Amino acid sequence: MTIQHSPAPARSDVTTTAPEGSTPDRPFLVHGRVLTAGALAWAATMAVVGIDPQGHGEEVAFSLSSGLFQVGLLFLLRTLWRTQALGEGRLARAVLRMEAVAVGLAICSTASDGLGLTDFDKVAFIVLDAFWPLSMLGMFLIGIRIAIAGRWKGVTRFWPMVAESWAVVTIPSMVVFGDTVGHVVACAHLVVGYAVLGVLVSRKRD
Repeated sequence: MTIQHSPAPARSDVTTTAPEGSTPDRPFLVHGRVLTAGALAWAATMAVVGIDPQGHGEEVAFSLSSGLFQVGLLFLLRTLWRTQALGEGRLARAVLRMEAVAVGLAICSTASDGLGLTDFDKVAFIVLDAFWPLSMLGMFLIGIRIAIAGRWKGVTRFWPMVAESWAVVTIPSMVVFGDTVGHVVACAHLVVGYAVLGVLVSRKRD
């Protein structure tokens, strides 16, 4: 009988399987690209049909593009979870879970609008619709927490707070300066904020 002893493999000897479509040195490539695509799609549609679409065709286009953006938010939340961007504790994980639920319900609201099912005479649809702004507010608070936690370094530490301030910047702009200015701010902020954040996420290594 021959007994052969082999040294334990070094970390560099172990192959890490990256998600499909990504690479080992860029594990969040797909996550970032989905976020960027969603932000650009929603911004482009909003530039054409406005913030408040009129007619069935415009509503469907708006719902599809904003729905893609919301899916991008889920990919962003998954990245935050995997990188422990908010911290390692139970509270950080609970916050991300709750935000994922809020975004999921916001997607249901978007789908309901696109399918023409929304009826604001019913309380259930009013509550469902509220998850759109609530989910965006939650993302803003998460962006602040990322900056405070400091687990993401460099520009990625602060850019989530910039991107996720979309609602708290756009809505006051509409109130103070009117719909036209608010419309421009809404589209530009998506591009400068979330679309750029998607590029940053796609380049993250850990």
